Amino acid sequence: MNIEIRRSAVAFVALCATVSMSAAPPAHRNFVTCPIVRDTSTVPCWLAEYKGETYFLTLQTDVSAPVNPPQLGHQVLVEGVVSDEPRVCGGVVLKPVTLSVLPELDSSCSTMLPAEDRYNLTFEAPRPPGPSKGRLAFAQDPATPRPAPAAVEPGPRTFVVQYDFDGLIAFRHGGQLSQIHDFARKSQAKRIEITAYRAASLLSDDKVFTEREDIGQRRAEQLASVLKDSGLSVTFDVKWRDAAKPDGVNDAALRRADVTVR
Repeated sequence: MNIEIRRSAVAFVALCATVSMSAAPPAHRNFVTCPIVRDTSTVPCWLAEYKGETYFLTLQTDVSAPVNPPQLGHQVLVEGVVSDEPRVCGGVVLKPVTLSVLPELDSSCSTMLPAEDRYNLTFEAPRPPGPSKGRLAFAQDPATPRPAPAAVEPGPRTFVVQYDFDGLIAFRHGGQLSQIHDFARKSQAKRIEITAYRAASLLSDDKVFTEREDIGQRRAEQLASVLKDSGLSVTFDVKWRDAAKPDGVNDAALRRADVTVR
């Protein structure tokens, strides 16, 4: 009987270990460092080093890319998940990844690596060379016909605006600002409520990297100002507060503003 109990206990421990391994979270990497740019025969690669490993961040394309590249002369906050994709430019691929260029100048962030045949990209850049076709907020390309107006759903609608670390409205927010403006106008909104958040990021070394104290207020007031300047005649209710504590997994999503159009 004791033997059977012992065997059952061993089997139970093995089962628990299997479940624990299968439920293991993805390998997150959150760190602040100087970015590295490597030249190639097509487009440059952006890399970063952390604890003896090199990570691939993104390609040098333009502001229309889903992940905007870092900048030399500035540190970057990297928040990503280690993927099982093949290395790119010698670096472990982080995907998804969020990159936040820190505003402070850092002259030590100046590393540029020459092109090497072994690191030449075997795929094409996301878009052909040439100037970006992106538009500023609320701008409309006269050569592009407007789509037929869609029916507006009744009731309030909340838009979530995401930010870089310590960041405000950037070029990539133009399309979303246009959506907020169009919905408010078509729904004949009377009120827009804006709640912006100041957040922090839990780094892989267990340090907490916190945004500047006034960033929530600046985000809320800037959003209200931009929407007012777009011609909306509504009442604005503007608030700001601290976000939930970071967990090292969903921290980038905490840097946001909730815009509710009523």
